[in-house]
Amino acid sequence: MTSTHSEFHKGVLAGLPIALGYFSVSFTFGIFAVRDGFSPLLATLLSLTNLSSAGQFAGVRIMADLGSYAELAVAVLLINLRYLLMSLALASRLDPRLTTPQRLLIGFGVTDEIYAVASQAEVPLGSRFFYGLMSLPVLSWVGGTFLGAALGPVLPSSLASALGIALYCMFIAIIVPPARADRRVLSVVVLAIALNLGFLLLPGLRDLAFGWRITIVTVLAAGCGALLWPKEGAS
Repeated sequence: MTSTHSEFHKGVLAGLPIALGYFSVSFTFGIFAVRDGFSPLLATLLSLTNLSSAGQFAGVRIMADLGSYAELAVAVLLINLRYLLMSLALASRLDPRLTTPQRLLIGFGVTDEIYAVASQAEVPLGSRFFYGLMSLPVLSWVGGTFLGAALGPVLPSSLASALGIALYCMFIAIIVPPARADRRVLSVVVLAIALNLGFLLLPGLRDLAFGWRITIVTVLAAGCGALLWPKEGAS
């Protein structure tokens, strides 16, 4: 019992910094979701069932623009595809005694930051540690969304707009470190920016729906990167 409690406690402590970072971004998501026509309850349920920052922002934007189901499904699937790869990578680190329901619950809690922490933890990873690791980030993400959705409409417009910077700060924080460390990553990022600008400015292309634009730009940029710099050992 003591060992089990200790593993859960270690997971909670490891997840605390993640939870603190998630709150500001989820608060911003709550504000944006309500502005795009979602009720506070729906925005909160969306965060509770998805745990996907970029995917949620894109999905809400597509729904607000009355995009098609196909556009929504393809765009969100592509944006969130990385979670499948992360879950597969973590599967080999999990305690082999874990049941399928336990593995499914752990898979639900896999995000970029939780994956980064879990991939550096001691193996085999037990369910108690992972439950502790994901508990505070999930609560922070859902709670921040609810507060943002509930308080956003009553906040001064200048403050609400300033909080919107949190989303862009999050993306910059994700992109800049690997781009500075690897010129190949930087090249793919620059190509994605150039392609997106082309879709926004060129006649005929700028009328393309947001979801399809994100999908095409992602596939083209990532595909060019894979062709120019294939992973060593790949056939």
